[in-house]
Amino acid sequence: MGEKLTKSDVEKIQAEIEHRKLVERKELIEAVKEARSHGDLSENFEYHAAKKEKNRNESRIRYLERMLRTAVIVEDHSKADEVGLNNTVEVFCEDDGEVETYRIVTSIRGSSLNGLISIESPIGRALMGHREGDRVYVKVNDDFGYYVTIRKVIKTESEEEDYIRSF
Repeated sequence: MGEKLTKSDVEKIQAEIEHRKLVERKELIEAVKEARSHGDLSENFEYHAAKKEKNRNESRIRYLERMLRTAVIVEDHSKADEVGLNNTVEVFCEDDGEVETYRIVTSIRGSSLNGLISIESPIGRALMGHREGDRVYVKVNDDFGYYVTIRKVIKTESEEEDYIRSF
């Protein structure tokens, strides 16, 4: 099974592929040609760096195309009072008494350091579909879990530009 993506994620990935093919590919091919013209290739650092960058771009294109071929499209709509994709959720963690705020996103946009929690993470899976005031058990593994209480669900009207991991 592939990555879970929203229609918006697919559009952004398609736009990146198109940009890499139509703009970056041409620029990188020209950079390789230019570096090649500088002479002896065995000691030409510019040539090796340009080839490496061109290959990195081609690798990224293949990665994104493979991701689209295997993707599972998920809806980013939820009821007005429940946790869904692209919603911001404020939770109270019972273990440490802390209040934390997360935005629930697809796995390719997940970045826990930036408060973007994947729907495939333990807390993301646990929160999906619950409502304000619900006490939710977050199962981390067979031996460990913890409880959180949903304090607030904030609906996001438009999807903001989020980080899409580069591999």
